[in-house]
Amino acid sequence: MKELSIFIDESGDFGDYDPKSPFYIIGIVAHNQDNDIAGHIHNLDKTLKNTTLKRNFIHVGPLIRREAEYKYMTITERRRILWRLIKFTTKTDLLFKTFYIEKKHIGDDYEMITKLARQLSDFIKQHYSFFLSFDTIKLYYDNGQAGVMKIIISVFTTLFDNVKYKKSLQKDYKLLQVADLVCTARLTELKMERKSLSRSERNILGSDKEIKKALLKPLKRKEFKD
Repeated sequence: MKELSIFIDESGDFGDYDPKSPFYIIGIVAHNQDNDIAGHIHNLDKTLKNTTLKRNFIHVGPLIRREAEYKYMTITERRRILWRLIKFTTKTDLLFKTFYIEKKHIGDDYEMITKLARQLSDFIKQHYSFFLSFDTIKLYYDNGQAGVMKIIISVFTTLFDNVKYKKSLQKDYKLLQVADLVCTARLTELKMERKSLSRSERNILGSDKEIKKALLKPLKRKEFKD
């Protein structure tokens, strides 16, 4: 039995448009369970144990903004953790895709859900033979936002009859942390294009050239091709 695991995360919020959070992004990370990634997970955990984080869970947004458990960590150490997660992503046998909308062009939550669902559905149809090659498709999401639940459940159950769903926490799955990373990378790219990156983002990620070289270009190699 071939199983495809799909790990899902989001960036942004439903509701009224806010200039401080203008985009809504959904990221999916697909992993063929026939491909063992335990060695890559072990190497990432080993790196994390040698930092003051003292745990094996990476949350990219707070790391960049120096919030919560990252508050007292140095820029050097936070960068080391981020680059190691990027390396883990590029070395692991996975594929990802992100979908986004700019909320100022959206009337309400219904329109937002409809447009994101259409993007996801069109993407799956474009890669239909890939998804059909698996006996089971298992979706991993933390139930963080009801709108995302509506999108992923409605799209996948409409297109497939072999879908299972598992409520999951980011701390328990490295590939949910990768889904968080790819959402952050897409948000970074969108903000960079609009010259709206914050000082904290610049402190960690650097110049446009550095962002493209160290973050965007490596991840592009793992993205589903159009």
